[in-house]
Amino acid sequence: MTMDFPRSWTDPDLDLWRDTCARFIETELEPDDAASRERGHVGHAVWRRAGELGLLCADIPEQYGGGGGDFRHEAVFYEECARRGLSGMATSVHSIVAHYFLNHGTEDQKQRYLPRLARGELVGAIAMTEPGAGSDLQGIRTKAELRDGHYVLNGTKTFITNGFLAGVILVVCKTDPTQGARGTSILIVETEGCEGFRVGRVLDKMGMKAQDTSELFFDEVRVPAAQLLGGKEGQGFFQLMSDLPYERLIIGVSALANMEGAYRATLDYVRERQVFGKPLIEIQNTRFKLAEVATQIKVGRAFIDRCVHDLVAGTLDTATASMAKLWGSETQCRVLDECLQLFGGYGYMNEYPIARMYADARVQRIYGGTSEIMKEVISRQL
Repeated sequence: MTMDFPRSWTDPDLDLWRDTCARFIETELEPDDAASRERGHVGHAVWRRAGELGLLCADIPEQYGGGGGDFRHEAVFYEECARRGLSGMATSVHSIVAHYFLNHGTEDQKQRYLPRLARGELVGAIAMTEPGAGSDLQGIRTKAELRDGHYVLNGTKTFITNGFLAGVILVVCKTDPTQGARGTSILIVETEGCEGFRVGRVLDKMGMKAQDTSELFFDEVRVPAAQLLGGKEGQGFFQLMSDLPYERLIIGVSALANMEGAYRATLDYVRERQVFGKPLIEIQNTRFKLAEVATQIKVGRAFIDRCVHDLVAGTLDTATASMAKLWGSETQCRVLDECLQLFGGYGYMNEYPIARMYADARVQRIYGGTSEIMKEVISRQL
């Protein structure tokens, strides 16, 4: 019997939703994962299929084409991908983009983009990071100058998830470089037929090989003034900061589910693997290591579940969400390391999911704000 890690936020309807998500993942994502890792992206077809099945933007109101659920419905999809080690379809970033429209967009912007995101007709991306500006968003150099009813956008972005497949990109830029954070805005760029916009190479990463992460170039790109998110300049930094609890909890939820998947895969392996004439599970060190892993998951489940409850209730604060991201990503890397070690040499082979999980996990401590930035955010609340 395998130790279970029940979620306190689930219910019968969510269990049925989980079955639906799992079937899609097992039939549409899993069989194509190896090919997706080879080409560096999952392709547009699977996004459209997910949209047809109502799996995208599950927590966006029905009036905008979404599923009308809440964060728990999103969390189910993230968990089912993470516990299988499938990182190619970045629905998390897609949903984050949808929430920028929902929380900060004008009514016209919501009506124009949210239904298309929910249908998978547009893949969403958000372009923040630049070659010289990562966690410190005040250091961005991409500029947008208003000329004759259009913003003229110039700059370079890098490490952009969904950048290759994106049909709509939220570009963080300076509309008034003299005002620091107050001079930051977000422009909505539709990529199809966009003159001056160019996608660079799909970046060669150590992990998350099936997830397209790209460089983006904007050279005199003309963006209609109506494509300013929210319709008012200088709101970009506020818009970015206000959605951080949602974004960081996604990382915590995915990290914990990935630990669960790694634990179960390792438990199956050590029960079958023979060492010195007996199953590896019968060696005390193996049992003790897995006992430590199971304990970390069990304890983490209580904390992450509480964060899910708080987010749904609208009470999750930035510091606590940062704790979820910090604890989740740091613990995930330790747990994956312990699990891989129990696989021995086979754990180093990419044909085993544990090897891919291990490589994928490392970036969790970097994106969404590095662990060091999380500590800084948390420490300000002490």
